[in-house]
Amino acid sequence: MRRLKGALLLAAVALLSVAPTARANPAKINGDGSTYVALAMQQWVADAQTSGLQVNYTPTGSPQGLTHFGQSVVDFAGTEAEYSALGNAGGADQRGYQYVPDVAGAVAVMYNVDDKAGRKVDYLHLSRETIARVFIGDISSWSDPAIAADNGGLQLPDQPITVVYRGGQSGTTALFYDFVQHTVPDRFSSWAARNHLPTNVRIIQLDSAPNFAPKTYALNGSDQIAQYVASNSGKWAIAYDEFGYAKTYHAPAAWVKNQSGEWVLPYAQNISAALEAAQLRPDLSQELAGVYASANPEAYPISAYSYMVTQCASTGDRATCKGPYTNPGVAETLAKWMRYIACDGQVNMARIGYSPLPSNLSQEISNSIARMQGTAPETLSAGNCSNPRFRGSLGEGAASPKDPLAGRVIGGQVVGAGPRTTVAQQNRTATAGAAAGGAGNALAAGSAIAGAGAPAGDVSGAVGRTGAVAAVGGGSGLWRAAAPVAYTRGRPSQPSSVLPAVLFILLLALPPLAVTGGWLARLDALLAE
Repeated sequence: MRRLKGALLLAAVALLSVAPTARANPAKINGDGSTYVALAMQQWVADAQTSGLQVNYTPTGSPQGLTHFGQSVVDFAGTEAEYSALGNAGGADQRGYQYVPDVAGAVAVMYNVDDKAGRKVDYLHLSRETIARVFIGDISSWSDPAIAADNGGLQLPDQPITVVYRGGQSGTTALFYDFVQHTVPDRFSSWAARNHLPTNVRIIQLDSAPNFAPKTYALNGSDQIAQYVASNSGKWAIAYDEFGYAKTYHAPAAWVKNQSGEWVLPYAQNISAALEAAQLRPDLSQELAGVYASANPEAYPISAYSYMVTQCASTGDRATCKGPYTNPGVAETLAKWMRYIACDGQVNMARIGYSPLPSNLSQEISNSIARMQGTAPETLSAGNCSNPRFRGSLGEGAASPKDPLAGRVIGGQVVGAGPRTTVAQQNRTATAGAAAGGAGNALAAGSAIAGAGAPAGDVSGAVGRTGAVAAVGGGSGLWRAAAPVAYTRGRPSQPSSVLPAVLFILLLALPPLAVTGGWLARLDALLAE
């Protein structure tokens, strides 16, 4: 009997080790930062409120979000810029932080222009080089030959171009001028030197050089920019802004010529295609040079991920993680809300101007939740996560409309005649590539995996390419395998195969409150009878 008693006591301890730990009551959380992600945040916050979570988010701009997070003014931040763009992490170095991808998006080039007959132009085509030159002032008139050449010889009025830009510090500015720098590097260097702007870090503010183009106009918010360009006041203006705002305010967005010579708009299928070429560093911050020059015929070249910034426990796989939230209720709210963002929150992203995260980055949200709480991560799949990427889809509204200039010859090439790949074709290619590349070919760079397949059904799974880094949807092979992070501390033990019967007896014998104080004494009394 004594031996049985000891075995049952050990079994009870094992049972408790796999039982879920008590969670704190969710507390109100506050965040601010990115306007790029604000339209998605608007939906996510509304859904959080409906489910009983108290979440507030203010679109102040990525740099301010990073600064406020470092100062512990907010519980989380939204950003496209990294702390390196600010020159230092401020108080975030002491607080600790992690970058958590939350959605894919794109910067649209919005405009308001009439043709010589006074008719509104809503089909403007601009090459990457033309765009870059406009936004550094090299091209200053709508009648410039480069614009005419991009549009099959279309002659626009000789009107000065008003370059509308974000006033103050902005992550969208950082993304857009990073694209400009990579597109026309020599011109950019001369322009930056003339205007005393940095070239070693991303430009997050243009206010110090308002004459960077012959005619400029600053506005302080993404919504203000889109409203202005779409209005009569914005005639002859051009601006960079998140695509969702162009859709919201009905401001036309330019068709952009990508590396393969195709003209594309920033719809979800084009954003997703471009971001196959993104490289994600070990901390998940993004390197986008490959995106700007992606050879995928569907790629929209000014695409990027947006991020949340949260605290995280010291787990060993993030040097920037310094400790959990002091208020466990804040962590509980963030965990519930981030789980929603990873799955249900991705369903309607294509409809409002974004693209849902690839499934391996939804898994990274789950990993980040675990890192934040110091627990083991939940493995997401099509069975428990409604992100359409787990099912080989981008969701409703993902497809780009037909190019209105299709069939016309521009720059010696017939518009729309190049090879086009559908989402289904991407999925088939991904499956074949994963088989060819193999899921376990280790690359020399860190823990990156060549051909590391995303979960089944992801339209952007590993694409095997001989002699090249295989894309895994959330970035190039520099992205490590999407397998959940292994935690040694606080990780649940797996029950031994010899205990199931004993555990079953315990579940029947112990009262529901046996896991609270006094359970061992009650068990001891039970066995003594």
